[in-house]
Amino acid sequence: MTTQSLKVVRSNIGAIRHLEQAIISGKHWYIALLEAIRLWPDGEETYNGRHYRYLIDGEAFDWLLLAERLCEAVDDLLPEEEKFSLLFQGRPPLRLTKEKFKRLIGVTKYRQYLSYFYGVTVEEALFLAVEGEVRKEWRISGYNEHNLVNEVYQRIYGATEPILLKRFRREKGYPQLRSISLTELKEFTYWLFKYRLKHCDKARVASDTKKALEQLALAKLI
Repeated sequence: MTTQSLKVVRSNIGAIRHLEQAIISGKHWYIALLEAIRLWPDGEETYNGRHYRYLIDGEAFDWLLLAERLCEAVDDLLPEEEKFSLLFQGRPPLRLTKEKFKRLIGVTKYRQYLSYFYGVTVEEALFLAVEGEVRKEWRISGYNEHNLVNEVYQRIYGATEPILLKRFRREKGYPQLRSISLTELKEFTYWLFKYRLKHCDKARVASDTKKALEQLALAKLI
């Protein structure tokens, strides 16, 4: 383990220790996990050669990424099927009220969680919803779908994906690469959310949000 990794472990050991001890003492692992999330101090870290960015743009909390990191630390104590459903399908093993979820992860992280939900999760759902609309229209009209993605970006944001990605990277001071990492993709999605809020009228924003939430409901993710 590198010196950097040791520093990360020491700074976050309290949350991991709480999670482990709570599960061993008989508390449901999901409740213990949410409590550990409340205790976690870092917005990002590099651990075992992987960089984790839990807080996008200093305001949007990717709680499932942190859940993945914590689950890895106590993997032998967790039911495999329930863990898989949470981390890869977004389906928790317990249904909690919003108030209980908020209390368990803490007020600040809950507010940041909402920023991620609307800024990343809902934004991704909006893209899928509009993509479905465009695909249906084009199939009826007999259009080739090779440029479908840029048509979706054009309808939602008024510009193509390459143009928007270039603007995003220029604004952030990132290199203009041909590929994009998952971490940067999430940050780009959050940037698109704020771009849409800035450039679309309120009625359009409300309509798009409703459409995205319906898409999530259809997938039984809310």
